[in-house]
Amino acid sequence: MATNRILDWGPLGRTRRIHGLEHATIHLLSAHDPYVRLIGRSTPKGFYLYGQVSTEEVAQSASQALSRLQAGEAALAVHPRCGTNLAVVGLLAGLSSLVASAGRSRSALRKLPRVLLAATCAAIVAQPLGARVQEHITTSPDLNEMSITQISRQERGNHVTHFIEVT
Repeated sequence: MATNRILDWGPLGRTRRIHGLEHATIHLLSAHDPYVRLIGRSTPKGFYLYGQVSTEEVAQSASQALSRLQAGEAALAVHPRCGTNLAVVGLLAGLSSLVASAGRSRSALRKLPRVLLAATCAAIVAQPLGARVQEHITTSPDLNEMSITQISRQERGNHVTHFIEVT
């Protein structure tokens, strides 16, 4: 399929695969500590983790995440708190609100119930759709040729950042 070739191309394909590794790592860190607050951001060279976790925990979880994805646990590449889900909700809610408010026959106040209903329905539909968008577009579990080369830690006050470099 042409779409898959485009999504797997160069930096885009690398970022999708690293994004999947980021999610899998966060899944494992969250399983160890369900109350940990983490934010991740993927790049073509690796991913950043922002949050109060030790470098040892990050190294262990990232290594295990890589092994499990390489062993075929593709579901680890999709995460329920991914920004992709927020983007899908925003896009669908915005578009449905635009469609619901179209027309000149009513005042903005009379259109409001339709717009709110459309946005709410869009948000409900967007929840499972966000996971599908992650699965097929923004992440990839295919990490067969990848390895973790370095993990660096940076602290600024109470803020801890790890960069997990991947080749």
